[in-house]
Amino acid sequence: MKEIYEAKFVENLFDKMSSSYSKMNYITSFGFSERWRRQCVEEIGIEKGKIVVDLMTGMGECWKHILKKSDNNSKLIGIDFSTEMINRAKKNKLNFSDYEIEILKENVFENSISNESTDFVISGFGLKTFNDQQLGKLANEIHRILKVDGKFSLIDVSVPKKSFLKPFYMFYLKKIIPILGKLFLGSPETYKMLGVYTEEFGNSKNVFQIFNRPEFKVEYVEYFYGCATGIKGIKIK
Repeated sequence: MKEIYEAKFVENLFDKMSSSYSKMNYITSFGFSERWRRQCVEEIGIEKGKIVVDLMTGMGECWKHILKKSDNNSKLIGIDFSTEMINRAKKNKLNFSDYEIEILKENVFENSISNESTDFVISGFGLKTFNDQQLGKLANEIHRILKVDGKFSLIDVSVPKKSFLKPFYMFYLKKIIPILGKLFLGSPETYKMLGVYTEEFGNSKNVFQIFNRPEFKVEYVEYFYGCATGIKGIKIK
């Protein structure tokens, strides 16, 4: 199971899924993915004239929610290490020509963003691809790039805690999604990994514990009976 958290494995997986990931993400979340992205962004009240970093930006699915609060003095930095996702993000950037968007093809743990240069950090649906050690490094990196009083909001799909939802949801992820993956990509194994990651991830309570350190004030957040969970916080020192 260790190899599923290796950077090259994750990069190759998302390269393969890039052509259909947006549709599949919508399907796997029962159509809630857009709503959850919007809620994730709204959690921290992004202001105009600020610098926002979107970690594991994918194709830029969070951008339209982030840019609602942007103006000519704002800047959005999207970072991802998947070549195919970045290529699609560059195409998506054309839809936001009035805004300053910088796209970085970089590993989140080895990025070129300056220390304490960022006002807000967002990440939508990237947490589950990290193990505990990597989540600790993610906390370090968010702390490094955020200004004091800077805010962050992170979200991912999760295993619901409600007993009536959990069996159905996991059957859907582990059995139905691979079938849909075969229809879209001809490869059920590729999308089967979404279920594997989600089951291993569980929910964001472990993320909360890792981020719950003296330099942050952090809260655990639940969406739709725990089908998605996340954390939000502020850098206090």
